[in-house]
Amino acid sequence: MKRFLLLLCTLTVIACAGNEVFKDGFDSEKTWIELQAQLPAYPKPENLLPFNSGPVTNNQYFVDAKSIQIGTDGVARYSLVVKSSTGAMNVSFEGIRCETKERKRYALGRDDGTWAKSHITEWQLMENLPQFYAQRELARYYLCPLKIIVSSPQEAISALKSGIHPRVKTLSR
Repeated sequence: MKRFLLLLCTLTVIACAGNEVFKDGFDSEKTWIELQAQLPAYPKPENLLPFNSGPVTNNQYFVDAKSIQIGTDGVARYSLVVKSSTGAMNVSFEGIRCETKERKRYALGRDDGTWAKSHITEWQLMENLPQFYAQRELARYYLCPLKIIVSSPQEAISALKSGIHPRVKTLSR
């Protein structure tokens, strides 16, 4: 009986240890590393692509086609131009991390056509924050359709020009 209990305890220990090795080998998450963002040229009016940011505002929203960068870190970066109904413009260079539904502002545009580093440099969740509705729409319908980042700037440009990404269009039928 003692031998049986010893064997049972030994097998239990081996099984538990094997389980940890198995778990650690497959369940460990890789640490995400953000790529260094490269500031694009300042947006030019002829490169601006409008997008529908939803019914919440009278502002017009544009992405500079020449600025779109799709990083191997899973971040879609772009210049965002917001034009108010009175003609005032805000320009920023931002990124959207599709996997986590976060956005980051890297730089703000100045009136002289240059960039200034953003004071807020951390990633911010976009969900349920009213000030990020345009970024949520941009992610949902153009840059991260079905929560999957587009494969290239051309794919993003095509979605912006057509008004919606084909993946989203197919689902809504």
